[in-house]
Amino acid sequence: MHDVVIVGGGPVGLFLACELGLAGCSVVVLEREAEPHSPWRKLPLGLRGLNAASVEAFYRRGMLAQLLAASGGRNEVGADLDADQAPPPRSVSHFAGIMLDPAKVNLAALPLRLPSPAMDGMLTNLDAVQSVLAERAVELGVDIRRGVEVTGLTPHDDKVVVRAGEQEYAGLWAVGCDGGRSAVRELAGFDFAGTAPQLTGYLFTGTVTGRENLSPGFNVTPTGMYLRMPAGGYLAMMDFDSGAFDRSRPLTSEHLQTVLRRVSGVDVTVDDVELASSFTDRAMQTTTYRQNRVLLAGDAAHIHSPLGGQGLNLGIGDALNLGWKLAATVHATAPDSLLDTYTHERHPVGARVLDWSRAQVAVMRPDEYAPALQTLIRDLFATADATTYVWERTSGTANRYDLGSEHSLTGRNAPEFRFEDGTQLGDLLRTGRGTLVDFSPGHHLHDAATGWSDRIEYATGPARNDLGYGAVLVRPDGVVAWASDHSPDPESFDHAARRWFGSPKV
Repeated sequence: MHDVVIVGGGPVGLFLACELGLAGCSVVVLEREAEPHSPWRKLPLGLRGLNAASVEAFYRRGMLAQLLAASGGRNEVGADLDADQAPPPRSVSHFAGIMLDPAKVNLAALPLRLPSPAMDGMLTNLDAVQSVLAERAVELGVDIRRGVEVTGLTPHDDKVVVRAGEQEYAGLWAVGCDGGRSAVRELAGFDFAGTAPQLTGYLFTGTVTGRENLSPGFNVTPTGMYLRMPAGGYLAMMDFDSGAFDRSRPLTSEHLQTVLRRVSGVDVTVDDVELASSFTDRAMQTTTYRQNRVLLAGDAAHIHSPLGGQGLNLGIGDALNLGWKLAATVHATAPDSLLDTYTHERHPVGARVLDWSRAQVAVMRPDEYAPALQTLIRDLFATADATTYVWERTSGTANRYDLGSEHSLTGRNAPEFRFEDGTQLGDLLRTGRGTLVDFSPGHHLHDAATGWSDRIEYATGPARNDLGYGAVLVRPDGVVAWASDHSPDPESFDHAARRWFGSPKV
């Protein structure tokens, strides 16, 4: 019997598998598709953007250099680590196809950003992400089974049995990372609620006569939206038909041509289609991410339109949050309530992303009100405050979990502290353990930290910029669990450590 059975071998399932494998758990991943590589995962259709939080997750687990290489980018990572402030972000994405100017981001409003070897975001592709994660998972002892379709799931008091054909896989826990049409979600009976679709979206590659007459980039029109990628890329469209066409009929060149002409107003001809798919903006979320010994992550727990590219990043955040908590539960070092914090912390984040997606669709609707909204939003985006707000929302840096503390740093992603000897916080987090950073001159917390030395790294010494903090306790997922502004109080630290890391060693 395994500690954890993960259903779904996409980026979310594989990232979770790496987290569990890093913590010494026995893990099997069951993936329906037999072949790990496909045209849908490679460029151009597999193009994906990782936000700042996701890039930092790969960096803090020591996988960013490999991901950059696999993505065709530069092989080295780095920043001006001697700078006192992190540089401006290189891009701010878009909102409903309205592009934003990164030069308008107000750095003074981002006081917790420090220079980091991780960049603010990067373009990659699903094939690169999955290849890097699968290689690391195998190195960590994860068993990946491909061509395995799950058909049954039976929870017990002490285990979960997952069935695929005639084969059964038993685990102490099961996690569904199997996408928007999750078999685990359905078999386990999770409630899935949300809003109906407003549109059918299309994505295709092929030969299009007159393609050069289509305006490049995002184009919101009176009848929908289309996106023209650079030469050799793909075309995307959104047709506000209440999702009627999605997966209902074949995606022929004739139908795609009709939709493209209608939403673009350009007399193009779709000569042939190589690959094509459809999607909707249906926005749904499970009411909980855990039912007894069954959990969900990624699209299995929440689905929404791909506008803004938040889906993959949201799923990686789920896996990062869940992995260390589930591992601590498996190893019986976790406090009783630790696993319940997964839903408590991640469900609101998912709900905000769904609303972000809905808001974009509302702005793009082909009616007499949308143009007025678009004009208003463009005016707002000409300001630094609005641009900074959008960057924080889409970068993942604005997420703050409610951990019951009023301290300004608690619940946020930890700044990338750098010690005078060159050690970065990310170096310490590569073990997948917590980290206590003690900036106090007398190292006040040394004795108090020894009881958790098997779960918490202890680091001391002057930092290039400690932002005025005396000590910071960072969870394995990079979130600040506790912080002290001045001379740290050992009793206060002890309380926080017990809450997140269980009882100290005897």
